Amino acid sequence: MNESESGPLTRAGEGSLERRSFLARGLLGAAALALPGALSGCVIAAAGRPKLDFHDDFGVLNYAYALETLESKFYERVIASPPSDLKAGELQVLTDIGAHEIQHRRFFKRALGILRVEIPQINLSSIDFTSRATVLAAAKSFEDTGVGAYNGVGRRVKLAEFLSIAGKIVSVEARHAAAIRDLIDPMTRSFAGNDVVDARGFDLALSPGDVLERVQPFFKTPFRVAGI
Repeated sequence: MNESESGPLTRAGEGSLERRSFLARGLLGAAALALPGALSGCVIAAAGRPKLDFHDDFGVLNYAYALETLESKFYERVIASPPSDLKAGELQVLTDIGAHEIQHRRFFKRALGILRVEIPQINLSSIDFTSRATVLAAAKSFEDTGVGAYNGVGRRVKLAEFLSIAGKIVSVEARHAAAIRDLIDPMTRSFAGNDVVDARGFDLALSPGDVLERVQPFFKTPFRVAGI
């Protein structure tokens, strides 16, 4: 997918280059071990076939890349033409969250390199971007799904370096989810409601199958999935 490396939401964090280098080193080392099986599957995906193969860490990272792409494209659309009924300060919150999602997308894109799967065109036509309530509800769904996705896929990650990166990103996604929920229901317990935090105090975990069932309608070409 072609995309500009600069835009209205770009906010380069001080550690972004270091994280990219860290993951890139891990990818190169793992690629040497993964040949020919896992790597060959990723090259097929990189050639343009929208396939997510959960048999290896590269498939998991491409899964995360796909989700971050969807989230970032959603926020780009919101910021480009925000609902007129947003309350004071809400556009800045959405802008800040969007900036994080763009950095996550670019991080995975650069780190995966030739192992990157081609992301199908995003389809957000089902969302009414003129309505504050609809936009916030969509943001809530995307963020909650993102947190659950990272939590649910962690057990599939074999390399500790990749798991560390995922842990750092999911903590940011959880902050996003809490912020959105607080915009919808301020001064309530919704930010850590029992629909996302269980009685043990554990956050929601979603299997890749459950996540893809939720997000596939937002991709014009559905992903082909293996390994789940």
